[in-house]
Amino acid sequence: METTVYLGKVQSFAQGRWHTPAGEGRPVFHAVTGEPIAEISSEGLDFKGMLDYARTVGGPKLRQMTFHERARMLKALALYLNEHRAELYELSRATGATKQDAWLDIDGGIGTFFVYASKGRRELPDERFLLEGEPERISRGGTFLGHHLLVPLEGVAIHINAFNFPCWGMLEKLAPTFLAGMPAIVKPASVTAYVAERVVRLMLESGILPEGALQLICGGVGDLFDHLTGQDVVTFTGSAETGLRLKSHPTILRETVRFNMEADSLNFSMLGPDVTPDLPEFELFINEVVREMTIKTGQRCTAIRRTLVPADRVDAVLEALTRRLREVVVGDPANEQVQMGPLVSRDQVAEVQARLEELAAAGEIVCGRDGFSVIDADPERGAFFPPTLLYCARPFEHTAPHEVEAFGPVNTVMPYRDLDEAIRLARMGRGSLVGSMVTADPDVARTVVFGTAPYHGRLLILNRECAKENTGHGSPLPHLVHGGPGRAGGGEEMGGIRGLYRYMQRTAIQGSPDMLTAIGNQWMPGASRPEADVHPFRKYFDELRIGETYTTARRTVTEADIVNFAGVSGDFFYAHMDELAARESEVFQGRVAHGYFVLSAAAGLFVDPRPGPVLANYGLENLRFTKPVRPGDTIQARLTVKQKIPREAREGERPGGVVRWHVDVTNQDDELVATYDILTLVARRPESEA
Repeated sequence: METTVYLGKVQSFAQGRWHTPAGEGRPVFHAVTGEPIAEISSEGLDFKGMLDYARTVGGPKLRQMTFHERARMLKALALYLNEHRAELYELSRATGATKQDAWLDIDGGIGTFFVYASKGRRELPDERFLLEGEPERISRGGTFLGHHLLVPLEGVAIHINAFNFPCWGMLEKLAPTFLAGMPAIVKPASVTAYVAERVVRLMLESGILPEGALQLICGGVGDLFDHLTGQDVVTFTGSAETGLRLKSHPTILRETVRFNMEADSLNFSMLGPDVTPDLPEFELFINEVVREMTIKTGQRCTAIRRTLVPADRVDAVLEALTRRLREVVVGDPANEQVQMGPLVSRDQVAEVQARLEELAAAGEIVCGRDGFSVIDADPERGAFFPPTLLYCARPFEHTAPHEVEAFGPVNTVMPYRDLDEAIRLARMGRGSLVGSMVTADPDVARTVVFGTAPYHGRLLILNRECAKENTGHGSPLPHLVHGGPGRAGGGEEMGGIRGLYRYMQRTAIQGSPDMLTAIGNQWMPGASRPEADVHPFRKYFDELRIGETYTTARRTVTEADIVNFAGVSGDFFYAHMDELAARESEVFQGRVAHGYFVLSAAAGLFVDPRPGPVLANYGLENLRFTKPVRPGDTIQARLTVKQKIPREAREGERPGGVVRWHVDVTNQDDELVATYDILTLVARRPESEA
């Protein structure tokens, strides 16, 4: 039996100090024992002061940091939290979490910090701003350009989180917030706020975060919303009803505050019509449904609520699911045999039971109706609920399975006769976070994806090929968007670098190429290209200047060059080797040199062969061949420093950075024949030579 340790009053962190609420707070109970574990209240907090503190202290400090500095901060926080996972696991048991549940919440949240730290260093510049996409040439002469610039908003990100993931739910929002350069105020759900409070306490104790970057509200939000501005962002995860109430707050509407909602949804999983009980995919389907019903005791916004099955396979699916669900061991998560813990509270038990009665009116309870046993706990005191499976034989006649969500281990099986019916059923959820299907038939998968994608934020197609490495129906990933249309709230979280854009302002900037080059610290087409005084490959990273250009000598391309390159490369395409066939071609109208020969010849023109600061070729991007090069043409290259990206040296590595060079290759008539960017790793000047 789990021993209840009373935690006392859960504190908030506001304006640089921990705050203990005065008076009695709302009691919070241990999910296993039902005993009081803590008190929650935000009484006495100065909510306007918290916003001002974040805007005037935390915001400026974060905005002074570059993306790479913020990314290193995230990695350091992740490493620190990693060292304290054991105590977070222990604390999470009071919420009813098994070891697997806690792994999803704690390790999943820490892992999101690691992913964003890596993406920040690899995909973002070492700047305080981001240039998005390529510049737009607006004028005919090229003297007037446009570009899109992203800068951090100068307000506060308010994160209101659900009870089911007190760690991950907070960290998956904080990762892009901090990387974008915004301070945050976090408000966790009261029933599990003691876990979120401990995670915040660890992050603050680490000393890694700048002052004012993070504050915590345990309890109600008071008059916080009254003081929001158009520079602030609110994100909400929870019920659609609560989200709509917050989204309709007069200040949110008047100030057009950015509001992102991720609501619980009626997610589907579909067994493909091609999958019969003798195929491996059938067992994959049963495993996935059972797992999604029992992980976190079904308290996941991405859990499977509606299971769609071919009508002639309903009996086989119900039999397999019932057998597996009755084998699930329910009880105190402290016992390693336990596979599913309790719901988060007795209040949640009552809520799920009420919703189950509504669902049962539309069908029958196949599993979970009878009594169930609980290991090492009292089912009358703890928040236990059995895995419950329903069957709705006429899903087009009943609305409850498509409108009512029991936020626990409850799922409804529904039959379909063909793919059109299956797609109609999937769409009847009116917008979901995730849908999944198990099929071995690509045509079935394609039909379902394009039939359901407008109504879903994410779709998983599962078969034997990806079974071992797939991350599961209900697991959002930091690399991909999490959110969905309609009932699911209409928002998006994470999605890699896309997740930062919610906390940044996209501004179109217009001006001359030289002006935009100076603003963006990146050479723009048409900007000045001062000729290098020495070969740029002889310069260290620190010495190179944006726009600095090296114009090469010329080289005349011969038939011998083309023949020799064909022999070396093995590329004997007719346009290079057959004069008659090439002349008859509408595209080539004569023999042409290999495009990759042009690249190689250009490299031979601009590369300085001697050892020096250039350490390695890092890659080639944005290649376009714009005009054929024929025997007798004379080519020349211009190499321009387009962008400099400092690189963090690993242990034992020589300090340096990546230089993006823009290359234009022209012919004897100064016509562009090829254009591209190359990236090289360039060393910094040794301190002994500085």
